Amino acid sequence: MVDKRIVEIFSAGCYICDNAVKEIKALACPNCEVKVYDLNKRCDTNECVEKANQYGVKSVPAVAINGKLVDCCNKRGIDFEALKWAGLGQ
Repeated sequence: MVDKRIVEIFSAGCYICDNAVKEIKALACPNCEVKVYDLNKRCDTNECVEKANQYGVKSVPAVAINGKLVDCCNKRGIDFEALKWAGLGQ
């Protein structure tokens, strides 16, 4: 028997995240176990927030496969220096 591939999706429950969740679920194979964590709603055990912190999630939607944040989801998030450069706070 082959181990399931764990696909964890971190979402905020918004339109863009919901579309990403649908697309990822459509791409998943029978060997994929897809888990969706809506960080906006949190989860009963706080597991979703702990995992997001552990994986280094900076923006959503984000996807981890087998316990590792996928490269396309790394190092994103707000760049405060870029915002300042664009005129924020001036």
